[in-house]
Amino acid sequence: MLDRRRFISLAGGVSVLAAARPLFAAPAASGPNWDRILVLVELKGGNDGMNTVVPYADPLYRRLRPNIAIERDQIVQLSPELGLHPALKPLQEAWKAGDMGVLLGVGYPNPNRSHFRSIEIWDTASASNQYLSEGWIARAMQGNPRPSSFVLDSVVVDDNTLPVSGPGLRNIVLRDVENFIQQAARLKQVAADRGGNPALRHLLKVQGEVHQAAFTLRDRMKNAPAPSVEMPANPFGRQLDLALRLLTSNTPLSVIKIGLGGFDTHARQREPHDRLLGILGEGLAKFRTALQGAGLWDRVLVMSYSEFGRRVAENGSRGTDHGTAAPQFVMGGKVKGGFHGRQPPLTDLSEGDVKYTVDFRNVYASVAQRWWGLRGDSGNFKPELLGFV
Repeated sequence: MLDRRRFISLAGGVSVLAAARPLFAAPAASGPNWDRILVLVELKGGNDGMNTVVPYADPLYRRLRPNIAIERDQIVQLSPELGLHPALKPLQEAWKAGDMGVLLGVGYPNPNRSHFRSIEIWDTASASNQYLSEGWIARAMQGNPRPSSFVLDSVVVDDNTLPVSGPGLRNIVLRDVENFIQQAARLKQVAADRGGNPALRHLLKVQGEVHQAAFTLRDRMKNAPAPSVEMPANPFGRQLDLALRLLTSNTPLSVIKIGLGGFDTHARQREPHDRLLGILGEGLAKFRTALQGAGLWDRVLVMSYSEFGRRVAENGSRGTDHGTAAPQFVMGGKVKGGFHGRQPPLTDLSEGDVKYTVDFRNVYASVAQRWWGLRGDSGNFKPELLGFV
């Protein structure tokens, strides 16, 4: 029998995944808003939230981080207590314009400090002692049919497909546009199964959907206008460029997922972390400018996430070890800018970690219900909604 989590691969690393039991009930009377797109940005390795959104006014911050604390006069101050790492200065314009939000203290109860397990918890919206195989987006969307114009639901540009994994979603893994267009042109339509094998019929049906999505995406991206802003010349910039081309091609879809790796900073953290945040800040700022120029910024919600934050105190190698809660960034023309949630106090730690103040499943519920307009039940999500969209 065919494994329902298996995906069909095309030449050149293009693949379609198949989605899961519902987290959400039927949509509200007005129906979901499928004109809106979520751009997920995974910060791989566990981003140090304390040096990203810096509690610069707290004397404990420098006392616990004598070697890796950010110098106060370099911090991009957002409030009398909190500021951005200087490498994130390109995002200051979005903050001032009110279309960037910072979600404070995001985590979950009984946190897990394993990379593999914690990102699985985040990607499936599970409890720490619960194991789910379907992604949170796939389950949230199940039972909410997309318009007939949708031949695919998401495009994954990096290597982690779990948030959209599950039977019901049509998802393509795509890393190189030009190669994809060339290979899609060589695809042949799949003949229907005229036999009686249900597994084979299902396989051919999924293959047919892959091909239809490939043809549609090929034609749209070939005719898409050239981006007005050039993305940075680095791997993250190339992912943003691909996401931008998908958006400007007006391909009907709901999710684009990208990622930036290298955040597991156990030793000599300052230099690599400064560099990574510089890549993130420059890339997202240019992405915002390009989408504003294309008239698409109101349709896009950019949201960062990472498997965990880092310990409050630096370690003996001038780095930080695996921690728990951390901030998230949200950006978009419909985002209500500012701080959301409550900054965890450094005077109340648990085993050297800050205590979470916002459950990440509340963030997901807010995206699903307030961004896409899906009506939710309790499921694995928490009922409290945040007001960032």
